[in-house]
Amino acid sequence: MKRALSLANWRALDEQLGPDCMRVASYNVHGCVGGNNVRDVARIAQVITELGCDTVGLQEVYGLEAIEARLSMQLIAGKPHTWHERHVGNALLTTRKVLDVRHHDWSWPGHEPRAALEVELDVDGDPVRVIVTHLGLKPYERRFQVRKILALVKQIPAAQRVVVLGDINEWLPLGRPLRWLNELLGHSPAERSFPARWPLFALDRVWVRPRHALLAFGAHRSPLAAVASDHLPVKAIIAAHEARRGAKHDTVVGIPPAVRAVGRG
Repeated sequence: MKRALSLANWRALDEQLGPDCMRVASYNVHGCVGGNNVRDVARIAQVITELGCDTVGLQEVYGLEAIEARLSMQLIAGKPHTWHERHVGNALLTTRKVLDVRHHDWSWPGHEPRAALEVELDVDGDPVRVIVTHLGLKPYERRFQVRKILALVKQIPAAQRVVVLGDINEWLPLGRPLRWLNELLGHSPAERSFPARWPLFALDRVWVRPRHALLAFGAHRSPLAAVASDHLPVKAIIAAHEARRGAKHDTVVGIPPAVRAVGRG
């Protein structure tokens, strides 16, 4: 991954870019159970606050009402699922206006329930589709679920921004599910996010259509994030608009020339 797409640039970009650019994150909260094997909802909420994002997709959710109560964000809950007494559902937290919500069940029979939460948001007047998901542990599950994602994305109007985020559970950097998603949506930058204390694997991802709208990406590393869950959150800055005719900056509205090249490649 190019250093220009890393969180080394997050603070500078965040200071330069306005609310027409999204700050999104994906976070597997592991049922709010941290590295010390203690369930702590307040700790997860504090990590979400650290992210500084307007839209956060969650996996393995627990205590959503308590999390929402600690944040100034709207909660959109996916269908609740448990598996062997573990919480495995998805959710979205956002400060954006919610236009539409759809639920997709992509579970494989006899395996841990897997679903996707599809939410359409109003971002500075434009609709942006955000898909939050958590893929299966078995390769054949992931291939089945990624085919569902690809079919869903292909149904969305080509001119509309799409963000696909979640715990992809793909351990192999050249695995077919990653290759298929990259072919359709452009290459997803990889940052090690699991296990949280000593991250070795890039399981948590963000894809954006069009690819040049992805301006920055990286794992959020903080002392609290290292113990709050078994995953680190990952976050991205996304341009929500194409350039208007006659605009001074040629890639996306509001992006200064010094920043323009970050989302390319």
